[in-house]
Amino acid sequence: MPTVSFEFFPPKNLEGSFRLWDCCNVLGPLMPEFVSVTYGAGGTTRTLTHDAVGTIHKHYGLTVAAHLTCVEASREETLAIADSYADVGVTEIVALRGDPPKGEEGFRAHPDGFGSSVELVDALARTGKFKVRVGAYPEKHPEAADHAADIEFLKRKIDAGATSAITQFFFQPETFFRFRDDCVKAGITAPILPGILPVESWAGVKRLTARCGTSIPPTTAHAFENAERDGTTELLAVATAASLCDRLVEGGAEHLHFYTLNKPSLTRDVCLALGIAPRARLQAVA
Repeated sequence: MPTVSFEFFPPKNLEGSFRLWDCCNVLGPLMPEFVSVTYGAGGTTRTLTHDAVGTIHKHYGLTVAAHLTCVEASREETLAIADSYADVGVTEIVALRGDPPKGEEGFRAHPDGFGSSVELVDALARTGKFKVRVGAYPEKHPEAADHAADIEFLKRKIDAGATSAITQFFFQPETFFRFRDDCVKAGITAPILPGILPVESWAGVKRLTARCGTSIPPTTAHAFENAERDGTTELLAVATAASLCDRLVEGGAEHLHFYTLNKPSLTRDVCLALGIAPRARLQAVA
């Protein structure tokens, strides 16, 4: 049975807070290896991420991997944020370059900041305080010269001290297997965790794929367009994600990372379909 992890994003209002705590209550009993909490473009959710990370760790007892980016902060400020995570008991960080602030087309390093995620990984690893995870692209990153450049950059992050990589979501198992094989050929031995996105909204997923470069197989697009018309998107989403996960596990994947979009029911249903059942009754600690 594979281990699992879940990605959440921090709440921006009271309704968002209830949704996040619902995620913890619904998915926590599945005993994830860790849960990650995202960081908004341009560092816009910095404080919210810190508060959510501390609350999840303290009140739910889950291992939290806090996202940290290079955007809009000096090296000193970024490492101070990392220290603030350590102060609340967080020992894992997902180190990313980060998306540029809204309205800006490309990444521009802060004059006194980290110039890349490689530099950030190196600095975090040198502290000795964290297990550092990084992102990976099984299909070409929109800003990369080619697929080989993505592999080379991932190796640099691993060599800098990252212990594992979490991939962008994808729709076909062969996409992950090819990427994993290419990583091995490049000398990357750290675990590569496949990222899974159960489709809650087909329109929303199409917007995401346009931004991150994920390809959509024509058969998948046709199926979800029909499901949207028939009102069966949720059923198709669970079946499609569960089938993808089954193929990944059969092909040797030992861990599955789910992008929940703070809507836990689909991810829970996929896990149940895979035979990953609740193993504990999770209760928030006051």
